[in-house]
Amino acid sequence: MTLLSPVHAILARTGLDAIVLMPGATFRRVFAKDFHQMERPLQVIVPRDGDAVAIVPNLEMGSFAPIGFPGQVFDWRDEAGYMGAFEAAGAALPQLRKGARIGVEGQRMRVFDLIALQKVLPGAEFIDAHAEISALRLHKTASEIALQKKAIAISEAALEATLQVIRVGMTETEIESILLRHLFSNGADGLAFAPIVAAGDNAAKPHAHARPDYAIKPGDALLFDFGGSFQGYHADITRTFFVREVSDFDRAFYETVLAANARGREVSRAGVTASAVDDAVQVVLEQSQFAQYRRHKTGHGLGLDVHEAPQIMRGNHQVLEPGMVFTIEPGLYRAGEAGVRIEDDVVVTEQGIECLTSFPRELRLVG
Repeated sequence: MTLLSPVHAILARTGLDAIVLMPGATFRRVFAKDFHQMERPLQVIVPRDGDAVAIVPNLEMGSFAPIGFPGQVFDWRDEAGYMGAFEAAGAALPQLRKGARIGVEGQRMRVFDLIALQKVLPGAEFIDAHAEISALRLHKTASEIALQKKAIAISEAALEATLQVIRVGMTETEIESILLRHLFSNGADGLAFAPIVAAGDNAAKPHAHARPDYAIKPGDALLFDFGGSFQGYHADITRTFFVREVSDFDRAFYETVLAANARGREVSRAGVTASAVDDAVQVVLEQSQFAQYRRHKTGHGLGLDVHEAPQIMRGNHQVLEPGMVFTIEPGLYRAGEAGVRIEDDVVVTEQGIECLTSFPRELRLVG
């Protein structure tokens, strides 16, 4: 097996004439090396027939060379601009001119990257093959799952340490800063995404931002959605707590989400579709007294990207298979009042699923 064998397998499966890889999760999965996507274009073009080529900023050559790239590399310097490297790459790929079908990562390819390719490969048809290309990451290996477990363990330890010091009167941003400190002190080498720490009415916004001027008070819902990263692999965990006390209404609200989360974990297994999992979870919410507060699907894939395939939603009839990692994160949101979300990370196994998260889900008072 060669470095580019996984890409050639995609080419054989799709019938595409070439695939273009950009810095990002799939690039890292293929080359075991991470590059930032910046204003300087870096691309790898892998044709079905012939040698692959890479277009690389000269300042990145020291990092790119250790990859052992099995093809031609065209580097460029800022003062000369990148088009000369693109033109050289195009000249090295005459088979990809008129009529060639070239797959690109539609969620990674930028307009100026695409325009440069179109200029040097005239007549080629560029196709959004993001789903087909990212499928390379769909089934996690044992070593990848071990790294995700590490990221999750770090994140759960950070959450517990944060909860121990929360007090009434703290602001959301104060709590967020404590969480961040504990993530890194426990071994995270990055963040999966900017954490969400949201209390009271802010918790009713699924993608809230911590407020510096809101002090938590008794009865508030306090939602954490966050994750540390470890060697490129991410955790994505949500837990919701209540500050000191909880009303009977909010307790029922919480227990409904908890039941939906449990149902999602119960029905998930190899051979079931992503749509069926979401349907089972949504039915729990729809048949409750809180049906009007539903806002989103059950979950998404998780790995080198925080959001990747499989999408756990109605209408996605992708069959779950061993090695797939995804989230189960039902939520309910009362605008202007409170929100509850409970999120776990799971991996499909031959026997069912393994829940990678272990942080308790039962309703807990803090502060």
